[in-house]
Amino acid sequence: MSNMEESRELLSGIQCPSDVRALDSKQLQALAEELRQTIIRQVSGSGGHLAPSLGVVELTLALYKAYDFEQDKIVWDVGHQAYAHKLLTGRADRFSSLRQLDGISGFPRMAESEYDHFGVGHSSTSISAALGMATARDLAGEDHDVVAVIGDGSMTAGLAFEGLNQAGGMGRKMVVVLNDNEMSISKNVGALSSFLSRKLSAPLLQRLKDDVENWVANVPGIGGDLATYVKRSGDSLKSFFTPGMLFEAFQFTYVGPIDGHNIDEMTKVFEQVRRINKPVLVHVLTKKGKGYEPAENNPTYFHGVGRFEPETGLARKFPGAAYPSYTEIFGNMLCRIADRDEKVVAITAAMPEGTGTSCFREQHPERFVDVGICEQHAVTYAAGLASQGFKPAVAIYSTFLQRSYDQVIHDVCLQNLNVKLFLDRGGLVGEDGATHHGAFDMSYLRHIPNLVFMAPKDEAELARMMVTAFELDGPVAVRYPRGTGVGADVDPEPEVIPVGQGETLRTGRDALVITLGSRVYPCMEAALELAEEGLEATVFNARFIKPLPEEMLRELVADHDSVLIVEENALPGGFGSAVLEFLSDNALLGGRTVRRLGLPDAFVEHGTQKQLRSFVGIDKQGIKNALKEMVGS
Repeated sequence: MSNMEESRELLSGIQCPSDVRALDSKQLQALAEELRQTIIRQVSGSGGHLAPSLGVVELTLALYKAYDFEQDKIVWDVGHQAYAHKLLTGRADRFSSLRQLDGISGFPRMAESEYDHFGVGHSSTSISAALGMATARDLAGEDHDVVAVIGDGSMTAGLAFEGLNQAGGMGRKMVVVLNDNEMSISKNVGALSSFLSRKLSAPLLQRLKDDVENWVANVPGIGGDLATYVKRSGDSLKSFFTPGMLFEAFQFTYVGPIDGHNIDEMTKVFEQVRRINKPVLVHVLTKKGKGYEPAENNPTYFHGVGRFEPETGLARKFPGAAYPSYTEIFGNMLCRIADRDEKVVAITAAMPEGTGTSCFREQHPERFVDVGICEQHAVTYAAGLASQGFKPAVAIYSTFLQRSYDQVIHDVCLQNLNVKLFLDRGGLVGEDGATHHGAFDMSYLRHIPNLVFMAPKDEAELARMMVTAFELDGPVAVRYPRGTGVGADVDPEPEVIPVGQGETLRTGRDALVITLGSRVYPCMEAALELAEEGLEATVFNARFIKPLPEEMLRELVADHDSVLIVEENALPGGFGSAVLEFLSDNALLGGRTVRRLGLPDAFVEHGTQKQLRSFVGIDKQGIKNALKEMVGS
């Protein structure tokens, strides 16, 4: 029987963590290969986080071999790397539904499996969560292990160090596994990243250590005693030159670095670590994308990838027009603006490719800053730049800007500083699900004083809003959706949009549709189709969440008895709420029928953007249905 045939039998027979503990070394190696092939096969068809999961296959098996996760607890930071974990916990038969509507999530979710001990999706939460679990264990008088697995990229965030600091101070038994692959999504940046780099364990450093120790040993008269001291001291060359110095300062016992693809070695280490009754950090070196050459060669692309041909790693071809994405339009336009204005600085939080700022990094490297996974720092850093006359553009996904809420209020808007916030992935993002939907930015930004907040209907309007943002002196936010635009040509010299001015796209006697952003075109399509059935609707693109185009709204509402407000944001506190507040405060509701369409007061799960927009009723058909119900035809 071949190793591959044996591994298929092994994977099909594993339903829970204890099944892995029963395997011997040879079987674990065979299972690792089967896990890799299963992950590659599935992600090539559905998309997903390929390179991170491939990089931790052996680490996952070693943890499952050494620990008993029927009782012990594990927290996977972010969750990008948890596919092998899912396959080993009774979900292999459902793995084909990964990231699909009504299928299993791409991240650990407590509601999905008893072995998903903590739900994740945003980075750097694992140490704090694991410490909470360890504290609960001790308070309850229980006896089990708690393990947090965190990547070196996530370890750059302040939250991770807040957790380390508290864990070391409390001294509770827990294990932090630092998965060091020298990359998060993009290449890591910052002093800490350099400190954690595996270069610290390179042969050159070992030779340097040996040379120094040999030199000390040969000092006449006292060399022998000095050499003994150097080897034994806690301030030895090893602790001075390796990350152990840092983690020991947090009162963690540091172990490593060890080979993250050697199952036997890691298993032995974890079994020994289990006997240590205090916080321990195990430093594991892995290769992102391990075992799949295209992912090893291009781990950034294969971090979170769409469907691809598994034989070549090339993206699958799809029919239809290939319009540029909003992300591309943003990146190119930002470079054009920076060409003319040397005060513009681009800032991203570990995602230059994801936010479209990689072109800025190439064209204006001296004015490009990647702060790492530190969204709070990014916003306050931008505020500091703005206080000195610069015009920082902070490009962050909507869901991640949530982490910077206090900084947006206190450091930017309270001081009325000239910071521009560009929120990619505003609205429903699709297969990454509830942790990544940009569902709340209209709600958490629109009430902040001094902020101007816009949302474009297409690529051309995004370019105009960017020009507008940099013409204004003060805080501005622009949110735009994930994915491609509608094919609108960007003007070579985009015009500034007057603040608080919307546009009426069509007029009709029966109903008024007020919308903005990604919902403008579906509203127009719905209105055009209903016109053929005899229902005439006015469609108004508000453009601005803050300030609202109040005078235009006043005039339009006065001419209609039925008003439909459509947005791709949570309904509580969102754009529709802003319009309703304005209508109520100005006694404009009267006997009118007003209805809102948007995201419900619930977390929307994963699926394609098209499926999810249909599910919550904000696609063309949902808009048509709402208008028909409102006007009674």
